[in-house]
Amino acid sequence: MFDHPSFDGHEGVHMFEDAASGLKAIIAVHSTALGPAAGGCRMWNYDTGEEALRDALRLSKGMSFKNAMAGLPLGGGKAVIWGNSKTGKSKELFEAFGRAINSLNGSYYTAEDVGISPQDMQIVATQTEYVAGLDQGDAASGDPSPITALGVYRGIKASAKRAFGSDSLEGRTIAVQGVGHVGGYLCDHLAEEGAHLIITDIDQDLLKAVSERTGAKIVASDEIYDQDVDIFSPNALGAVINPETLPRLKAKVVAGGANNQLAIAEMDAALRDRGILYAPDYVINGGGIINVAAEISGAYSRNWVMGKLNILIETLGEVLDEAKDRNAPTNEVAEKIARARIAEAQSS
Repeated sequence: MFDHPSFDGHEGVHMFEDAASGLKAIIAVHSTALGPAAGGCRMWNYDTGEEALRDALRLSKGMSFKNAMAGLPLGGGKAVIWGNSKTGKSKELFEAFGRAINSLNGSYYTAEDVGISPQDMQIVATQTEYVAGLDQGDAASGDPSPITALGVYRGIKASAKRAFGSDSLEGRTIAVQGVGHVGGYLCDHLAEEGAHLIITDIDQDLLKAVSERTGAKIVASDEIYDQDVDIFSPNALGAVINPETLPRLKAKVVAGGANNQLAIAEMDAALRDRGILYAPDYVINGGGIINVAAEISGAYSRNWVMGKLNILIETLGEVLDEAKDRNAPTNEVAEKIARARIAEAQSS
């Protein structure tokens, strides 16, 4: 475990199995320096336990950076449930997951991520108080995806301003990979501004629905990398920017809501060398966790969320500008800032 390439000094990695419900889950807590670890739960049918572990570790570290960059009093954590989100869900499974979270005594707060709905979280909440993204309750705010999508949309505009000299997306051609919760809402924002969309997803029904309301062109999953576009927006799973896909990209900007978009850290410098501006994922997609943080506080305020989102987009702009001034990869700049904020909290 300690030699795992994605371990990165995690405070704790917890594995849970409940034979009765079939639950197999990993909860990774990367850091609690800034506050209790917070990050969503992903349900995915991984091929191996090693894949599930790697995903949990990478996502957990990303949440530490995301919460630090968003200026939130939260550390970084993530949960993954190994299973098929379309066929493997049950009340008993989410109750068992809730008990697993509760056993950590508040060091980790969960919410929705890929494959998980507010309704699933409502079941989890019957077993533990350390849950956000709920539809019911005094501070409930529901699915955080719309806020994530709004932040990504505004982050794309900030990136476009630096890449093209204007933040207007009217007439820009944008490839959107993944049109689920975040990607679907994002497409609505982009289409409303007059962008031309090219979209892909493994869910054909979702593709059809988004295409019908936005006029987007649909392409096969592997064809999305080859499109002649201004902006490439990954909004599905991670590691989509890798040595195989990078040479195929024709975009001048990569900016999207997916976590861990870079397969390896070196991809950031490789993007820069090809003249592609990269918006670090854990900065641009921080809107959802801001919304979750407001709920965790116990006194949800839409005005507070929007204020924090404004600051987040300013922070993204500062990262992009500093990277340009230093001729440094954007991810390197953002990670240095995030680690410094965490280190400062640890020493205080």
